[in-house]
Amino acid sequence: MTETGLGDRFRMPEKSSPRRTPQNVPYRDLPHLVNADGQYLFCRYWKPARAPRALVFVSHGAGEHCGRYEELAQMLTGLDLLVFAHDHVGHGQSEGERMVVSDFHIFIRDVLQHVDAVQKEQPGLPVFLLGHSMGGAIAILTAAEKPNHFSGMILISPLVLANPESATTFKVLAAKVLNLVLPNLSLGPIDSSVLSRNKVEVDIYNADPLICRAGLKVCFGIQLLNAVSRVERALPRLTLPVLLLQGSADRLCDSRGAYLLMEAAKSQDKTLKIYEGAYHVLHKELPEVTNSVFQEINTWVSQRIAPAGARSPP
Repeated sequence: MTETGLGDRFRMPEKSSPRRTPQNVPYRDLPHLVNADGQYLFCRYWKPARAPRALVFVSHGAGEHCGRYEELAQMLTGLDLLVFAHDHVGHGQSEGERMVVSDFHIFIRDVLQHVDAVQKEQPGLPVFLLGHSMGGAIAILTAAEKPNHFSGMILISPLVLANPESATTFKVLAAKVLNLVLPNLSLGPIDSSVLSRNKVEVDIYNADPLICRAGLKVCFGIQLLNAVSRVERALPRLTLPVLLLQGSADRLCDSRGAYLLMEAAKSQDKTLKIYEGAYHVLHKELPEVTNSVFQEINTWVSQRIAPAGARSPP
């Protein structure tokens, strides 16, 4: 079950919530929060059967939505973790122009707001971040903004370095010029064939109505480049435990970024696992890769949370 009583607490009264999702569903019927700009963000909550031992916020990647993390969330609830997420501004069932954000920091601000709201409902529990791709950059910047707030971070193919094929000096310069004159020009959709070697998962992605297919706009590409610059500056501020999972054949997020993070982060507890030949979406890759990813995350988290019944004071 992906919606719980916890989600009800983030619903606005019906009379004050006439707003509808981009899919025309009234927000009053869905768990949601309202961010600092007054935009409605669709939320998901996966609640364990027993009292939660920790909280995990899941940060999804560019063009997708938090519903694609159902299997990972269910695995984590099996460890008695309360997992929660929202569709970032401009994504999925949240408001905002599709894949457009005026400043990348809005994503980080919204995550901190959501984390704070859930922590008020579940005081005293450690909080972990889990981020994939662009969501990995969001998780890194969120952790760097509050260095002592989080108990650990799981990164799956995070955006640390832009792919060299798409971020040559010329292309970056051209994008900056285009952003001044044609910010809404589409650079084309994400090539789904480079996401995973698992053809079934690629087909599921292609059929998902919540995936943004409008293509990456120049203005959003600039925000992703800004994010990469911010991430590089933020890495030395990371002191929390980190698990980083990366495919060697990732054509969207340069795998060299994984090594850069391992070298630059000040964390004493940091683990990197490279999957040879694997593509970008490791949690939806060939079965042997995905099974390993789930096991690595399960083991890593289990070793870093208190035993059942041992709840730290608020």
